[in-house]
Amino acid sequence: MDADQLRPEDRHVPVMRDRVVDLLAPAVQAALDAGRAPVAVDGTLGMGGHTEAMLTRFPELTVIGIDRDAHAQALAAERLGQLAERLVPFHGTYDLVPEAMAAAGVEKVDAALYDLGVSSYQLDDRERGFAYSYDAPLDMRMDDTAERSAATLVAELDEHELRRIIRRDGEERFAGPIARAIVRARAEAPIETTGRLVEVIRTAVPVAAGATGGHPAKRTFQALRIAVNEELDILDAAVPAILDALHVGGRLVVMSYHSLEDRIAKRHLSAWAASTAPPGFPVVLEEHEPVVRTLTRGTEKPTEEEILENRRASSAKVRAVEKIRTSRTPA
Repeated sequence: MDADQLRPEDRHVPVMRDRVVDLLAPAVQAALDAGRAPVAVDGTLGMGGHTEAMLTRFPELTVIGIDRDAHAQALAAERLGQLAERLVPFHGTYDLVPEAMAAAGVEKVDAALYDLGVSSYQLDDRERGFAYSYDAPLDMRMDDTAERSAATLVAELDEHELRRIIRRDGEERFAGPIARAIVRARAEAPIETTGRLVEVIRTAVPVAAGATGGHPAKRTFQALRIAVNEELDILDAAVPAILDALHVGGRLVVMSYHSLEDRIAKRHLSAWAASTAPPGFPVVLEEHEPVVRTLTRGTEKPTEEEILENRRASSAKVRAVEKIRTSRTPA
């Protein structure tokens, strides 16, 4: 059976589902104990697996589900069934959490999840062009109404900019040769499919490197996807936005899948968890106290059993914090 013929719940296994809900649960319970109807944000709704788990465990919970992919939102609603009555969908990127909350009519939320990266639905939909394992249009847009695709970048960026993106967003050591190969190849004919781009990349990466570093196109495809969707810039704005939006006692879970994402999450969460008082200052004023406390020791990772069940979970890293006082802007 093709992936697009499967039910949403069969096409998508949410990564570390139970652990994520366990981390967020005390914040939801705290809202209930305070006599407040709890509200959570799923900043990357996808196919709704984590939201389904949250809504199922907490019958009083409302979830604001943010996603830039309208197709994924429709599949999430299908998956949720009657639970969707407590879902407030918002079409956009998760740095727009203030706008999503305003649309839902709330000023603060109790819990939030950012499950980053490309979704299973997008990877499995061949026409979206995210994967290097089969030939498809070179697209990679998470929001297919956006103007700029991967084919656009490959066609229009100069060699210097291509090299910069591939090195920065893909951490690819052969960024220079790959960028030169792309520029040479597109002068002969447009690079419009994933298959053609893979062929071009193969000409620039030594065979020996592919034997030890995985598929030679993996990092370049990651870089183009990140650049097309502005993923790192959006994440950089989204973490402080959601931390500011939490009630005191609220919790945030961030799940990343590569070092670039985790680095941004760690930087923001560490800053909000630190005192801003000068070193050695005898009395720490409240405005210098940490705003959050860290709930995870470093990053948590999926169990071996979960990785066996869902191979896409293997690279997941989870960080979580609890808000312990009203917001301030970290130094």
